[in-house]
Amino acid sequence: MLIRLARPSDLDALLKLSALLPPGMTSMPFDKTTWEKKLELVHESTQSAIRTDQESVYLLVLEDPETGFIVGTAGIVAGVGLTHPFYNYKLSKDVKHSEELDIRVTSNLLNLVNDFTGETELISLFLMPEHRVKYAGQFLSRCRYVFMNDFPERFNEIVFAEIRGWLDQSEKSPFWKHLGSKFFNIPFAKADFISAVNGSQFISDLMPRFPVYMELLPDEAVAVIGKPHDDSVPAIKLLEREGFKYRGTVDIFDAGPVMQCERSNIESIRKTKQLKIAKLSDAATDNEQSSMCMVSNRLLGDYRLILGSVKFTENGDLIMSKIDAKALQVGVGSQVTLLQIR
Repeated sequence: MLIRLARPSDLDALLKLSALLPPGMTSMPFDKTTWEKKLELVHESTQSAIRTDQESVYLLVLEDPETGFIVGTAGIVAGVGLTHPFYNYKLSKDVKHSEELDIRVTSNLLNLVNDFTGETELISLFLMPEHRVKYAGQFLSRCRYVFMNDFPERFNEIVFAEIRGWLDQSEKSPFWKHLGSKFFNIPFAKADFISAVNGSQFISDLMPRFPVYMELLPDEAVAVIGKPHDDSVPAIKLLEREGFKYRGTVDIFDAGPVMQCERSNIESIRKTKQLKIAKLSDAATDNEQSSMCMVSNRLLGDYRLILGSVKFTENGDLIMSKIDAKALQVGVGSQVTLLQIR
């Protein structure tokens, strides 16, 4: 299996892939113009110096080794909110006390915030069902952490992921019904799509800046705040295994939880190693002394990762197969990044 950075020539393949996605995956909308802009931004992000005035996007794709078709994606956005405003709701409490009445009232608030501006977001994790075989999902999910470890100067310390919020059996959001729709007067799916394609300026234009008192919302809306979509529970478990936590920030449309972690504390990043290739073998090293690992070539301009069986010399250098080295476009003496498969 090979993971590489997406290219403008991948447009048709990614457009076809996005047609298969659930509607809640707004980072990959079925829209050609949006894909053209995103792929151009991926190219700019990897060819230019580090930008501090706009977002950078790094979209990694998984190729089927037999057909060369793109069967999965995993992305990272650096500098979130620098190009377009990025909003969330953050939960807080407001406590008031009347000495005259001897009454203390605690109110729960939703505050519209831009707390993640400049931070790093994980996006676009998708693997076609027929390719969800052994190690493939883990390889695709964790490749983003290897990438961030290879180029740490490109990413801020806080890393987060927005999780799709809970929807009812008719795929409608109770939270949107009782809050968002009151201000935007458009269907939930359309608002989500507009935000994905055109950015969220319309939120700034139309959404009140005042805190929302949760006590004024119906119970069915409050009950889903921070509650993930049933299909998103496995994604949360993967993030929790890496050290991510829900800390009271939710999506403004469906109130899905936002999971976050300090980059230096992400489990996969802590376990990555930089090694030198000492030797290439004629065949894959598949025996008791070998380890199944993710290996990257650490080359931003032509970034590649493979999943292969490797061995180590007595002094800790790497031994890998010639086939894997060719796929990575590396050789003896090259520095690579290694992350062992769980």
